[in-house]
Amino acid sequence: MTWETAEPVGAKPTLRDVALAAGVHLATASRALSDAPSRPVAPRTVALVRQAAARLGYVPDQVARSLRTHRTPAIGVLIPDMSNPVMPPLVRGAEQRLAQYGYTTLFADTDNDPAAETKRLTMLLSWRVAGLILATARRDQPLAAELVNSGVPVVLMSRKLDATPVPSVTVDESVGIAQALGHVLELGHRRIAYLGVPQWTSAGHERLVAFRDNIASRGLTLPPEFVVTCAGYGEQDGAAALAGLLDRPDRPTAVLTGNDMMALGCYDAIRSAGLRCPEDVSVVGYNDMPLTDRVDPPLTTVRVPYFDVGRQAATLLVEKLAEANDIDRSVRLTPRLVVRGSTAAARAS
Repeated sequence: MTWETAEPVGAKPTLRDVALAAGVHLATASRALSDAPSRPVAPRTVALVRQAAARLGYVPDQVARSLRTHRTPAIGVLIPDMSNPVMPPLVRGAEQRLAQYGYTTLFADTDNDPAAETKRLTMLLSWRVAGLILATARRDQPLAAELVNSGVPVVLMSRKLDATPVPSVTVDESVGIAQALGHVLELGHRRIAYLGVPQWTSAGHERLVAFRDNIASRGLTLPPEFVVTCAGYGEQDGAAALAGLLDRPDRPTAVLTGNDMMALGCYDAIRSAGLRCPEDVSVVGYNDMPLTDRVDPPLTTVRVPYFDVGRQAATLLVEKLAEANDIDRSVRLTPRLVVRGSTAAARAS
């Protein structure tokens, strides 16, 4: 059975009117209309309440709610750089989940500038957002912990702190690196370089540590120069880092990179050195950003489920806002290696 929304006649219907029409308690009607995950309402009751609300033409008064709670039905999401290809799926995942719970999402881009981050946070807090999702946190940054200590509901997205336990959704980077390294080892490569992204992020740090740990656990020894920490994330960073290694007489036959942009930069360095990928040098990226399957050769990479990371981050924040659990928790998702044309068997030397 479907119900058409009637236009209210006279006084505007209240939540109490909806509760009376549905034959339920006022608090039950409120939970049924808000989908509160901490105190769920039976599906039949939810249907009765929503049917009653539709018949009466009831519309929740978000202004009144914000005056009572001193917060708006909005979530602030702080991101470091919207031009980064991994950001759109993170943002979509968070926004879609928050919308399911009736929250508006307010995004702010810091352009990787700590001063801008502080300004954007101040702005979002001045708008009395209900909570914050941060994709900007540095490993040693005190800002997220300060927000938590101030009573602001916060969840970190694709980020963790070294010391302070703040709820977060991240990826198990050790799994991704182990898959990538295992793949090139199975192809017979032993001279393997690693080009890491900047170490101020938890993901960049964990990937580098995982590479070193995996190399050591397999009993392999690499020249120290084969492990490079780049200053940036772009193609030029990957190209410059690999170019120096390709001049060596014992140049690497395979290179693992901290992200896909750097991997594409490796393509440039390989071509400039008069070599070919994957015949002379195999390349493995990380993230599986859009169109990496369309480059020449298609990039072998570690796929990170960024949409799911964003969705899970939003879910954790909604749980915190609903006080669904007293203990803050974090989530780690699993990446997956995607093998394409940029890796091949090592040539006999």
